[in-house]
Amino acid sequence: MEVQKFSYDNKIVRNFAWATIIWGITGMLVGLIIALQLAFPEFFNDYLGFSFLSFGRLRPLHTNAVIFAFVGNGIFMGVYYSLQRLLKTRMWSDKLSNINFWGWQFIILCAVATLPFGITSGKEYAELEWWIDILITLLWVVFGFNMFATILTRRVKHLYVAIWFYIATFVTVAILHIFNSFELPVSFLKSYSWYAGVQDALVQWWYGHNAVAFFLTTPYLGLMYYFVPKAAQRPVYSYRLSIIHFWALIFIYIWAGPHHLLYTSLPDWAQSLGVVFSVMLIAPSWGGMLNGLLTMRGAWDRVRDDVMLKFMVVALTAYGMATFEGPLLSLKNVNMLSHFTDWTIAHVHVGGLGWNGMMTFGMLYWLFPKLFRVELYSKKLANQHFWIATLGILLYAVPMYIAGFMQGLMWQDFKPDGTLVNSDFLKTVDALHPYYILRSIGGLLFIIGAVMMFYNLIKTAKAGNFLANEEAEATVTKNLDVKIKEGKEYWHRSIERRPIRFMIVSIVVVAIGGLVEIIPTMIVKSNVPTISSVKPYTPLELHGRDMYVREGCYNCHSQMVRPLRFETARYGEYSKSGEFVYDHPFQWGSKRTGPDLAREGGLRSNYWHYQHMIRPKDVSQGSIMPAYIWMDDENSLDLSLMEAKISAMQTLGVPYEKGYEKKAKADAEKQALAIATNIVDEKFNSLPPSIQKTFNKKAEVKKMKTKEIVAIIAYLQRIGTDIKAIKKTEKK
Repeated sequence: MEVQKFSYDNKIVRNFAWATIIWGITGMLVGLIIALQLAFPEFFNDYLGFSFLSFGRLRPLHTNAVIFAFVGNGIFMGVYYSLQRLLKTRMWSDKLSNINFWGWQFIILCAVATLPFGITSGKEYAELEWWIDILITLLWVVFGFNMFATILTRRVKHLYVAIWFYIATFVTVAILHIFNSFELPVSFLKSYSWYAGVQDALVQWWYGHNAVAFFLTTPYLGLMYYFVPKAAQRPVYSYRLSIIHFWALIFIYIWAGPHHLLYTSLPDWAQSLGVVFSVMLIAPSWGGMLNGLLTMRGAWDRVRDDVMLKFMVVALTAYGMATFEGPLLSLKNVNMLSHFTDWTIAHVHVGGLGWNGMMTFGMLYWLFPKLFRVELYSKKLANQHFWIATLGILLYAVPMYIAGFMQGLMWQDFKPDGTLVNSDFLKTVDALHPYYILRSIGGLLFIIGAVMMFYNLIKTAKAGNFLANEEAEATVTKNLDVKIKEGKEYWHRSIERRPIRFMIVSIVVVAIGGLVEIIPTMIVKSNVPTISSVKPYTPLELHGRDMYVREGCYNCHSQMVRPLRFETARYGEYSKSGEFVYDHPFQWGSKRTGPDLAREGGLRSNYWHYQHMIRPKDVSQGSIMPAYIWMDDENSLDLSLMEAKISAMQTLGVPYEKGYEKKAKADAEKQALAIATNIVDEKFNSLPPSIQKTFNKKAEVKKMKTKEIVAIIAYLQRIGTDIKAIKKTEKK
């Protein structure tokens, strides 16, 4: 036994703490802007009609900023603080810690510099382009290596429960990110997902659901196991419950992704697996919540005075609500009502604002007085923040729940004669307007609370004296793996003492579910039956589809008609898996702010689409869609990457004939001319005779064929027409 002296690195914790606050407020402000765009569409979408401020481009920026900038920095802040103290050692490398910090901030700046300008891969929560994905992988490896090197040089024998969650987070996020980010680059700013259609949807929501699980949940559970006992000054309620909670959670969670795709074209067996494991999730999730709340037994009298405990109680309560609701929403009869509605938005924000937000605020209030060796500047201000934030969550979530119930019920409402009551989709949009305003107020309150906290912590830091290197000492044995000779040891201790073994077991437990669900869908052809009439997109349609992805249209429009009566009555034939075999990435969507577009092709004229894109509120009364006026700019149609795009598609297995990439651009220009001519002809026929005399059709066509709006019209007119061709043949 010997006493060793060392120091903790507080500088890296402080850096991540400031980044957490700054990026958190930034991401929330972007969220408020897009909420206001839905509440007041005339002002925010028309009068401020900049392309980089449109809803479809800002929504991915908001989700990425909140998930990876706010919560991501919060994870690193908490892990770097707690890991050193749990292991009684400084981080293995200060240099790697700093690379982790500055590299992560650079990645966030890359997201800010790309997403608002339409540079996106078009996959929810994974929109960043291929080279940024590579940077994320490298930085994640830096973080993981530094963490494991620190664990291996620890001064304590056993790994505390929080560290189990940190290890599971590292290995699982690495697997999810790498597997979902297989992309084929076309250029530095453009790539296509390696997967297509059903396979892409399964991989995306295997990632999307488990990004919530292993980025927004497991690391925060680890932080909960550290900070709640510290704040409550009580040991964790149950060690054995911690073991059950951990292993059951990481095993079951990975199977649940398909519940995002119920009633879609995903094979039924995969959907059923998702439902079964989603329902099972409630047990380990609530086990963790109860373990956290019961840890505060005997400390409830202190909740009134300890602001961190207040935030923790609400955070754990929100976690319990969200993890009860998740399994509920995975039931098919409930999902039939909730999917594509604002109910999902409410559910996500109970977790995001309540669980992640309040937990982060609590950690920040606990850390700053310790880092700066001073009392919190204003406990009164912190308590005001707590109540304002709690009220903000309620004002956000409750209106969205009501809006979601209304949407789902209005979509399903039939008249006695069997026709839809609300056949006009915009009736449901108009009915939600008051709730969108209330949602905006709730979001505003939450941001006000965060700004109050920022001010409070700045004043705390200024009044204190920052301790960059905190001196510490620990009594250690030379051999950490020495066995205890006396007494019977609990079986789990043998895993805890060996971090490499722990990591390998975690990988195996996590990988089982993913392999069982994904591999059969990839290699068994019967899971994705082909349809002979489904052909590759023409070059112009492909380019238009890329524009559709660029503008984030999938954020508001789905392309998936479920085999439900109220859906087929509204949109037509339900969607088949074989329709999407050339879709890189898939475009099924997860929210219907606007109607489904799976059967849009051929329903309306080219001229209608042209007017609708640049004057949506005039064409469709009650629409809240932004006006895409920048698509109407002359010479905006850029086909310079057409050859590279077709070549990439050929590499991905799309059956364009050999050598077609050389003439694809010419074909795109030919189709653009045909659509432009049709639009100009329709426009000419709609004009009064007096104006027709001065209308130069030839000059107008020449301008129109160079506008990128022609390409997106080509794509919209193509969607769903392959299946319509089958129906016409069957009728004949």
